[in-house]
Amino acid sequence: MNQVKRVARSGIFGLVLSASLLGLSALSVLLLSGCDYKTKFTNTDITGSALTAPFQLKDLSGEVRTLDSYKGQVVAMFFGYTHCPDVCPVTLQQWSQIRQALGDDGKDLQVIFVSVDPKRDTPELLRNYVPKFDQSFQALTGTEEELQPLLKGLRVFSQKVDGKVEGQYLMDHSTTSYVFDKTGALRLLVRHNADIQPVVKDVKQLL
Repeated sequence: MNQVKRVARSGIFGLVLSASLLGLSALSVLLLSGCDYKTKFTNTDITGSALTAPFQLKDLSGEVRTLDSYKGQVVAMFFGYTHCPDVCPVTLQQWSQIRQALGDDGKDLQVIFVSVDPKRDTPELLRNYVPKFDQSFQALTGTEEELQPLLKGLRVFSQKVDGKVEGQYLMDHSTTSYVFDKTGALRLLVRHNADIQPVVKDVKQLL
């Protein structure tokens, strides 16, 4: 009789344990799905990195923006200046082509140009420069002090280089684009002058 009871208890315990394991298994699947571990990118995947994007900068209309301002959109952010002779216009053109290649989905991609030369890049100059590449493109600017948290958080390099003529200078700066998903999480690094189609494919996964 006692042996029967022990068997019964063992059976019940096994059922409870099995149910618990099944519950944990289902929970694990949900957690993994939420973290999007199955997503495979061609460009550099930095999901879960320690990089941050803290900022309060003004857009082309003078409104103060933070990263939360763009939730619900995929954000492609890069750094430059309007007097840039080559890298910046090429990058702006690159993202214009990417947005066009996305078709109707392109409306949910927000490209943001962050000026690292606030001394010369006035709001008026930015308004005349950035939208020429795409009317949807946005620019952000602020004082050098206001830019520092963002530059530091994303480890963006920026340095003034004096030219041969007094008063003229260039800006050495990082050329990588940073791509955030719709929740504001940093997901991708895209190198300057990258092949368009792999970037389109990666961005589509985030859209």
